[in-house]
Amino acid sequence: MKQLFFGLISLLLWNSSCSSKPVLPERPNIVWITSEDNSKHYLSLFDKNGVETPHIKALANEGVLFKRAFSNAPVCSVARSALISGCYGPRIGTQFHRKEKIVPLPNGVEMFPTYLRKAGYHTTNNSKEDYNIVKPDGVWDESSKKASWTSRNEGQPFFHVYNIGNTHEGGLHFTKEMMDSVQPKTQYASFSVQPNHPNTPLFQYTNALYRDQIQIMDQKLGEVVAKLKRENLLENTFIFYFGDHGGVLPGSKGYIYETGLHVPLVVYVPEKYEHLSPLEKGSTTDGFVSFIDFGPTVLKLAGVNVPKTMDGIAFMGKDVALEPLTQRDETFGYADRFDEKYDHVRSIRKGRYKYILNFQPFNFDGLMNNYRYKQLAFQEWRSLYDEGKLNAIQAQFFEPRSFEQLFDIDEDPYETRNLANESDLKETVLQLRKKLLEHAKEMCDLSFYPESFLVQNAFENPAKFGQDNKLQIASYIDVASLGLLPFEKAKQPLEAALRSSDPWQRYWGLVVCSGFNTKDKKLIEVAKKIAVGDTEPLNKVRAAEFLGIIGLENPVPIMSDALYKAHNGTEALLILNSIVLMQDTDPGYSFNLDLSKISASVKENIQVARRLSYLELL
Repeated sequence: MKQLFFGLISLLLWNSSCSSKPVLPERPNIVWITSEDNSKHYLSLFDKNGVETPHIKALANEGVLFKRAFSNAPVCSVARSALISGCYGPRIGTQFHRKEKIVPLPNGVEMFPTYLRKAGYHTTNNSKEDYNIVKPDGVWDESSKKASWTSRNEGQPFFHVYNIGNTHEGGLHFTKEMMDSVQPKTQYASFSVQPNHPNTPLFQYTNALYRDQIQIMDQKLGEVVAKLKRENLLENTFIFYFGDHGGVLPGSKGYIYETGLHVPLVVYVPEKYEHLSPLEKGSTTDGFVSFIDFGPTVLKLAGVNVPKTMDGIAFMGKDVALEPLTQRDETFGYADRFDEKYDHVRSIRKGRYKYILNFQPFNFDGLMNNYRYKQLAFQEWRSLYDEGKLNAIQAQFFEPRSFEQLFDIDEDPYETRNLANESDLKETVLQLRKKLLEHAKEMCDLSFYPESFLVQNAFENPAKFGQDNKLQIASYIDVASLGLLPFEKAKQPLEAALRSSDPWQRYWGLVVCSGFNTKDKKLIEVAKKIAVGDTEPLNKVRAAEFLGIIGLENPVPIMSDALYKAHNGTEALLILNSIVLMQDTDPGYSFNLDLSKISASVKENIQVARRLSYLELL
């Protein structure tokens, strides 16, 4: 009887242990609070020229302040694509803003919240996405203006994104009438207008109004933190605050300068998870972190394996050591198309030095970009340039750039003095140039093909296309880099590129010729032949552009004809960029385009419509 009794007890205990759920280790919640269009320059936590943000400061007091945090791109969709994928945009085809075609992620990479969901996390986004990537099912439990961590199951860990939009660029699209009726709270005497801007009443007002919005943003952040505290979640929750890329004062958002890339970042560290931070609470670090690192960091904090196919490296989480983090001192940036305005710029910042390669230096920064120029300060800046009322530093924005630039950010935070030709910095230039070009080749930078070609040929699987064409891309980079040589050394390989059977070697050869602004007879002779007889319409346009820049031939007939024959909106967009450039720079060619000759499908493209409107055709 006694044996039967103990047998029944054992059986009951065994059944109980089998039916109960396994006990999982407690995992932290993670909240991202992002503010739109904020570089670090306008918060006093990071810059003496900024305003007080007490709620962000309170997070920093209980966490880590990152003085060197960077977006990899200076505009929303491209920056957010890096955040959600952990990958460089030019490698995976997400580098153009606004997207002409969304792309799939490379094999072996998912949007990182997918991995969290598979690990049992509740994932929510409130509410902006703006990815250039095909979004599969399974990324978010909810993504909407109502999404919240409160919809999770009891005891379930969560990852939540909260976007604050009042600091967005659109908030500075005020009218002259508003200037007379709305007085900013921020006092003009509390900040300085940056040296590359004209110090006018309009720029002072714009600066003050922007700082007002940053303080409102700080209050909104405080409300999210207060809600977490009310619900007794702070002790279990990491909170990241960061700007989604640079600021919105002219020359920031949409440009690869520090005001476009260098963002504020604070991470609140809950006491019970201090072991997951290599840095002590209340500390500050100069270690470099970039947007490609953010997704891997969240996965690491959650105890989820980081896919090796991501480009980023976690800066917090189990086994992340202090020394590698504090010694990280590099970040890469890229700028391609912003709405209807094309550019092709790559940068590396290493320590105090920022190195920039302008692969199309004649595409000056201030070239018409419709959304940028809705801001009155942008309009005034251009008008003052046209009137000859700017000093040399302020005027640089509207003039051709050098192929390469080097800035000492510690001494020159607004990148006004190009040191690339300083003899004592020659070795620094050569090292950073080499590192940047190697990086472009290693990641198979897809932007060395025109976007229209990529849309038609590569965007079904961009990363694979890049790998399959790695040697060709490297050869285009080599041609594009000829602009870094003295002209006499570049001349012969340039002529070889112009005579190449590869259309994109010819393309880049022409771009470099335009950058040199050369009147070499041999190169002109070949360019003239390309302008009338090349099999690739974009090469005809680039040849006409080169001949127009040097004032030798009127580019209007060739560019107009190419626009009328454009097969799609993306091809037309690149042609229109050259047309606007030719119209808006000396000697100022006059285009009398016939709207009826442009195909209906081309005119339907939103960015094309912006260019046509600017040309007063719509």
